[in-house]
Amino acid sequence: MRNIYLEGIASGHATFETAAPSWEVWNETHLTFARIVATDGSTDRVVGWSALSRTSKRKAYSGVAEVSVYVSAEFRGEGVGRILLSRMVKESETNGIWTLQASIFPENAASVALHEAAGFRRIGVRERVAKLNEAWRDTILFERRSQLVGID
Repeated sequence: MRNIYLEGIASGHATFETAAPSWEVWNETHLTFARIVATDGSTDRVVGWSALSRTSKRKAYSGVAEVSVYVSAEFRGEGVGRILLSRMVKESETNGIWTLQASIFPENAASVALHEAAGFRRIGVRERVAKLNEAWRDTILFERRSQLVGID
């Protein structure tokens, strides 16, 4: 998982982070459910992963989570991201999440297409929201509202 995350960092279009966190930090910042790992099947080598993190500690937002999906460069374009995101949606709903959100660099066309295909809608562009390597970057904010949870 760490190596795949490092590939994402190296791409410059996957995260604002510039270093992979320790396991302890990663574990503390991600929800304990919907941690999904994809393997190649023949060697059980990890080829992708997804996880959720809280968007806020406030109780009112307890059903809102941010999505992370990372796929090894070697396996991109083979449906791994689609499988991970699909399973994540199901597991998030099983655990009471009514809104998933994703913040994606506009240059990451594959991630944009993946999220749109999974039912996420564009909320808008966050212009110059943060710096990566001393350069201001935009992100597109996506949201997916559950059809099962939080519909009352």
